[in-house]
Amino acid sequence: MMQMKASHAQQGVQAHGGAWSRLLSELSRRWFLIGIFLAITLAKTYPSIGAKGGPLKPEVTVRYIAVSLIFFNSGLSLNTDDLAKAVRHYQLHIFIQCFTLVLIPLVVSLLVRLLALSMLVADIYLVGLRVVSCMPPPVSSAVILTKSVGGNEAAAVFNSVFGSFLGIVVTPILLLVLIGTSTSVPFFSIFSKLSTTVVIPLCIGQVVRNYYKDLLSSLSLPHGTISSSILLLIIYTTFCDSFKASTQSLGFNAVLVMIFIVCVMQCSFLLLAYAMANATKMFSRADIIAILFCSTHKSLTLGIPILKVIFSEVEDISGISLPLLVYHPTQILLGSLLVPTLHKWVAEGTPSSSPSSSPPSPPSP
Repeated sequence: MMQMKASHAQQGVQAHGGAWSRLLSELSRRWFLIGIFLAITLAKTYPSIGAKGGPLKPEVTVRYIAVSLIFFNSGLSLNTDDLAKAVRHYQLHIFIQCFTLVLIPLVVSLLVRLLALSMLVADIYLVGLRVVSCMPPPVSSAVILTKSVGGNEAAAVFNSVFGSFLGIVVTPILLLVLIGTSTSVPFFSIFSKLSTTVVIPLCIGQVVRNYYKDLLSSLSLPHGTISSSILLLIIYTTFCDSFKASTQSLGFNAVLVMIFIVCVMQCSFLLLAYAMANATKMFSRADIIAILFCSTHKSLTLGIPILKVIFSEVEDISGISLPLLVYHPTQILLGSLLVPTLHKWVAEGTPSSSPSSSPPSPPSP
């Protein structure tokens, strides 16, 4: 009788231990999503710490150090042949740049006209939506998310770099055409910052990789985890800026309306980008991942400086910047939430699949 009780007790302990083990395993698999929740909660509670001018100094630690580390890490992890091959994939680059710098501005311009007729959104916010649509791809978030999912990281790196430099010239032209506002953009200042934080770290990473390939292989550095951790820092500081701006100068209802509009826009653009890329039958699943993130994301790093220069004479610049301040954290949050689903979808593709193979089925939610 005593042995039976001891046996039942031991089984209970094992079952309890097994449940805890499964829970810890599930939490470790979902660490990135948990990190996003904690980062946003911390940003909401203490926005002044990670906001610009705060103790964390994101204008230095994030804009320069974090972004440089992202591209240095990409340089370490990327095969040089893969990067060279990605540069030659011109169909992919044309698709991404045309989608983000031609199609999105046209669609948003039509949306703004409809919203103006409805009189549901103030004119200053409609101008902000047009400004967002003219912005180039970001230099960091699209690369990290593409890498996390298992997409074509080399293509994402190239299009982030190329799109950023292209945006220096194209974005002011688009703003002139769509809004009628023109000014001189500090081309050389932005060019030098991009070169310092993007191109040079990427090249240094490639040099280190080629010279110490055996050592790096033996170390087996967790490049994906490193990039994801840096992204959590970017998410935290971005939401700090957004929460601080919304509490200081922007109405709560305006923020809610803009969040809704931006979420609908981003989901629509993601679906449209997938449908168009899939219809061409030219891209693999890894390519489509790069397309989803690079063609639908917009740069806050380049957007804010350009916005401040072009609208320097506008008093209510916070109203114009609201859509961009909402768009940036929303695109990172939405993309991060899609990582597990898209990662599974990419993994289901056969390794031998090529761009000319049959079109992939859409990822299930």
